[in-house]
Amino acid sequence: MARTPSRKQHKEAIVVRENLDFGLDGDDIPRHWLANNPYKTRMFDAVQATFPDGERYFIKAVRAFRDRITDPALQAEVADFIRQEGQHGMVHTKYNERLKRQGIDVDAFTKHTKRVEEMRMERYSAEYNLALTASLEHFTAMMADLFFAEKSMLAGADERVRAMFAWHAIEEMEHKSVAFDVMQKVAKVGYFKRCTAMTHATFSFTLYTLIAPWFMLRMDGYNPRETMAIYTQHMPWAFGKVLGRLLPMIARYYRPGFHPTDLPTVHNYMDWVDSYQQGANPIAAGEAMYGAAA
Repeated sequence: MARTPSRKQHKEAIVVRENLDFGLDGDDIPRHWLANNPYKTRMFDAVQATFPDGERYFIKAVRAFRDRITDPALQAEVADFIRQEGQHGMVHTKYNERLKRQGIDVDAFTKHTKRVEEMRMERYSAEYNLALTASLEHFTAMMADLFFAEKSMLAGADERVRAMFAWHAIEEMEHKSVAFDVMQKVAKVGYFKRCTAMTHATFSFTLYTLIAPWFMLRMDGYNPRETMAIYTQHMPWAFGKVLGRLLPMIARYYRPGFHPTDLPTVHNYMDWVDSYQQGANPIAAGEAMYGAAA
């Protein structure tokens, strides 16, 4: 189905920002950096543990079609997409090293991610891997609105970790349409395959997000009964606050004619950009974004 010409588009320039220092080497970052809350902290930590290998998977999936791109503008966007994702992988690798110093067996999570990504590359077509990438890119693009539109989501977080997620979130919004455009314009993936991939991505992402924090909490030293109590206490937040806001955003992806630029950029995006342009300080930029949240 053709897109409606009169539809308002929300597209930001893709800016590659390299060598950002979030102070992640400091061991003074609290173990449970999100308001001293073990469940919320480990939920974020478990998801971000997948990012280095996940970003490499995204790059491979898009790069498989790079030689078939004839549009110079899309070629440039793909190049910037790859550079941004490469930076994300490096920063989150450094964060994973911090988790290792805490006694978290990060390798158990990264090995699982690698196995899944390698299986996908071997078993699925290049088109389906690209469709999965476009779906998961939709998830990461929603991260900015989900966690930074309102102060309550990251209230009490260590400013360095919050700044890392803020930077990642705003760059995901900048390149939110790249994989999707390659999927539609170059790989010619149709509506059914696009929706199948989103259903697949939603199921696997949700399952991992529910299960992985359990193992991290056990690595923190909580016994099974204590871990179950922590889970029971936080399920209303996970299913109500997080999943309740996430599902409508996911549902938009199934709309015929959908395009990522249909989604508005989070309202405090420019607060991050303006702050960073003034001093190239990603922590200050993260605080500016957080301070402008509702």
